[in-house]
Amino acid sequence: MTRTGLRIGAIAVLVTLVATLFALAPAAASATVTPRASLTDIESDVMCTECHEPLEVAQSLQADSERAYIRGLIAQGETKSQILDNLVAQYGPAVLGKPPAHGFNLTVYVIPVAILAVGAAIVGFTLPRWRRRTRASARAPAPPVEALDAADAQRLDQELSQFRG
Repeated sequence: MTRTGLRIGAIAVLVTLVATLFALAPAAASATVTPRASLTDIESDVMCTECHEPLEVAQSLQADSERAYIRGLIAQGETKSQILDNLVAQYGPAVLGKPPAHGFNLTVYVIPVAILAVGAAIVGFTLPRWRRRTRASARAPAPPVEALDAADAQRLDQELSQFRG
């Protein structure tokens, strides 16, 4: 390859890199901006402290009070995490729809995953054994069948004739 070809290739790579950086710059800038919290988004994550239902379906005076409190925090420009922290400070941790993922509450998130992993391991361990046993029993010769003696054959015919007609 000639030097001119190498220069053109290097320039093409450089132009592509610069164009990619300019294309990604607005996306990176918008990713750092925290979206504004909305009442519907927060309602799905918190509970009514009086009726113990999700706030989005609760119909009580306490639920209306919590919604008004959340609207006030949204009007102040607080983020979702700040609003959730304020709700916990105001009403206690029972206001959260999902328990925080630390301490003993972490078991709520870990145990289902652990049960699935153990179940998959058990199936992965036992399934090949079951398949080997099935194949081995299919290959094994059938046990020899003993022929009936004349008296037993006659008795069997008599009993079957009762059912036939």
